[in-house]
Amino acid sequence: MFKEMFDLTGRIAIVTGGSRGIGEAIALALSEFGAKVVLTSRKIEGLTAVKEKIEAAGGEAICIPAHMGDLDSLQKVVEGTLEAYGTIDILVNNAATNPVFGPAMEADAAVWDKILDVNLKGIFFLTREVGKTMLANQKGSVINISTEAAQRPAPGLGVYSISKAGLDMVTKVFAQEWGPMGVRVNGIAPGLVKTSFSKAMWSNEEILKFVTSRNVLGRMARPEEIAGAAVFLASDAASFITGETLLADAGSMLS
Repeated sequence: MFKEMFDLTGRIAIVTGGSRGIGEAIALALSEFGAKVVLTSRKIEGLTAVKEKIEAAGGEAICIPAHMGDLDSLQKVVEGTLEAYGTIDILVNNAATNPVFGPAMEADAAVWDKILDVNLKGIFFLTREVGKTMLANQKGSVINISTEAAQRPAPGLGVYSISKAGLDMVTKVFAQEWGPMGVRVNGIAPGLVKTSFSKAMWSNEEILKFVTSRNVLGRMARPEEIAGAAVFLASDAASFITGETLLADAGSMLS
């Protein structure tokens, strides 16, 4: 009974930023539990590599390149998914950007617009579009990849932290509005995860020491450790959970 609650067989999942890092790990994990995965990010080469990994393990995936800051391309992701599979059961909003690392005072309007367009605006409108199918089906799970920094700002990540704090509220708003129709919306807020996206932090010995010293496990996370949480939230094992953002921060908030 309980093992079956994690089974995603036959479900259709869209994973943004699915070409590497946390997105790749989540895509592989969802596939391993039975989902058919639609991979999307800007570059087809990275998507194709992940698709091949999924297929080599016996799963099924398709690739639809898109940019989170381009609403027209996001619409094509939804249309392409529905054309290929006829429905959408899971949406993982993982894609994000942070082109600057430094004081918020140094962020100009162009940087602000880029970060907010990708990390907040794009996710809002993609979720809204996917939600039309989920609401019609009266079921579905949306998972927004946030960050610990949305709850406690991280040095050098000011505008990024602001965008993710907004994303946490997007999670709550859609969860409140869509819950009565059977659609759940949750988030995951990781601490420092060893990916190419976060290299500016973990490649700096001083920053790495600071970050790992204030979490009780004393280390960074692996992308696979975030993927496990995504499988849980996507599955029926989390059927009574909505509007929550799960901290995966190795106990950083305890310090």
